Amino acid sequence: MRFFKETQRFDQWWFHLINILVLGVMIYPTYQAFRSNNLEATEIYVLILAFILVLLLLGLVYSIKLRTQIDEKGIHYGFFPFHRKNRIVPWSNIEHCYVRTYNPITEYGGWGYRGIRRNSKAFNIKGNQGIQIVFKTGGKLLIGTQKTAEAGQIINRYFKQDEGI
Repeated sequence: MRFFKETQRFDQWWFHLINILVLGVMIYPTYQAFRSNNLEATEIYVLILAFILVLLLLGLVYSIKLRTQIDEKGIHYGFFPFHRKNRIVPWSNIEHCYVRTYNPITEYGGWGYRGIRRNSKAFNIKGNQGIQIVFKTGGKLLIGTQKTAEAGQIINRYFKQDEGI
């Protein structure tokens, strides 16, 4: 294999359940309020605006995707919609690179676009496996992956590690 490519989305069952509950909490009271016919115009506008904002927020969350690609040039990643185009980390800028298990909550405060410290960032969608990149400048980047074996195989193909890791 000469090429690695992965795209992840927030598609966990519990995530869908939470979103359905949020929509239910929004829809039922709105339905009851409209059914009672006791609403003034401003109240109707506020309810409609709140419902639209929740739908837009859910649309944004469901549009998020983490794209990862590894090839002879380096590691490409993008966290759409925050990154419109993929970023690239050339092999020449990397001190160490390996696949590892991590704790998303304690190490990065959860999942998503995480920039805990100035020199450490993480992009992850789900799980606890990731591609750890340590830059020659000392900074770190973790990119979540669900395909650890394939990612590790390609990293070992293009990046020669020091034996001391």
